[in-house]
Amino acid sequence: MVIMDPISDMLTRMRNALTIGKDVVRFPSSKIKAEIARVLKEEGYIGDFEERIEGSKKFIECQLYIDGKTPITHLEKISKPGRRVYSSKDRIPKVLNGYGLVIISTSKGLMSGKKAKKEGLGGELICKLY
Repeated sequence: MVIMDPISDMLTRMRNALTIGKDVVRFPSSKIKAEIARVLKEEGYIGDFEERIEGSKKFIECQLYIDGKTPITHLEKISKPGRRVYSSKDRIPKVLNGYGLVIISTSKGLMSGKKAKKEGLGGELICKLY
């Protein structure tokens, strides 16, 4: 099966796992998915994550629940393959008045919107969650 938008697939798998109450979610590995998971872990939205190899396939396993609860209630992809959304450093959106998180792809890699503002960087808005 060919996946047209791997980041949307990752977020959908996470959203579905949260809906049914699974502790751990698995999805095919890639560099950008690992970077998104790193940002989510740094910001405290997921527990630990690790890359696993089964046969010739790489997977990323993420712990969605931290101490029996999850801070994620909403996951949404902003940029899509047919419509990319870019933002300057001054127009990076606040999610839920600063209580949420926006992940942005900058020239220095993936980072949270708050960190990008602090460093004075703009870029492509990947997703938002709260």
